[in-house]
Amino acid sequence: MNFSIEVSESAIKTFADYLYQRENAKTTVNKYVADIKKFFSFLADDNQINKKKLLQYKEWLVQRYAINSVNSMLAALNQFLEFLEVGNLKVKRIKVQKHPFLQERKELTEKECRKLIATARAEGKEQLALCIETIACTGIRISEIKYFTVERVKTGKIEIYNKGKYRRIFLPKILQKKLLSYCQNNQKTEGWIFVTKNGKLKDRSNIWREMKKLKEKAGVAESKIFPHNFRHFFARIYYKVTKDITGLADLLGHSSINVTRIYTATTESVFQKKLDKIVKQELLECTT
Repeated sequence: MNFSIEVSESAIKTFADYLYQRENAKTTVNKYVADIKKFFSFLADDNQINKKKLLQYKEWLVQRYAINSVNSMLAALNQFLEFLEVGNLKVKRIKVQKHPFLQERKELTEKECRKLIATARAEGKEQLALCIETIACTGIRISEIKYFTVERVKTGKIEIYNKGKYRRIFLPKILQKKLLSYCQNNQKTEGWIFVTKNGKLKDRSNIWREMKKLKEKAGVAESKIFPHNFRHFFARIYYKVTKDITGLADLLGHSSINVTRIYTATTESVFQKKLDKIVKQELLECTT
């Protein structure tokens, strides 16, 4: 039985309202809406959808996008189908073999992190330098910088409510001192710390664009410079020092330690060195 349903583009707005009422993050709502608009673009003038057409859309995506992007767009589509109360039409996402290793071209070293911060300061971009330090020293998501206000920083603890969960970020004393010094020097007594020249809260695109401009003078590959990579950097350093993955999961706001393990992954070359060392010291010595 080839069950079909007719949909109109007006459903997109209703879908967005549904997501807001469900308390999805604004970035998630925008992403899902953009993905559903892409789906309607594929449908063209034929708004009659059925399983066959959905599978054709899946194949169309596979031919044009990376697998992770395809799965992300299919997740949005499946949410849309649930909203339409036709969950039986949902499409399976593509299975991807989990890769336990960090891509070396994206691994940010301590030296590179310091160079980016130093370059930002040398360029007179103190706020950018502090933004990098804040993410690298606390592990926050870039969307969570809105919680960094003068009032909260003074307390030394940042209370965050994000993705339906509440958690508390503890500020290292040296970072707290730097942030308050910046506020004092710029006569900022209240409100957001990370803002544009017009006083609006900086968003992901503002910060990412500024970070990318540091690449040449800092001598750091562009593939390593993006806000979320500093969150990964924090996770690796914290785990390296403490070996406390449960505490790290709490700090990062993860519900599952399995998610946190992704953040503590190391590169293939590090695994190779460890393996060579073990074989040389333990296995081969036993056979000689």
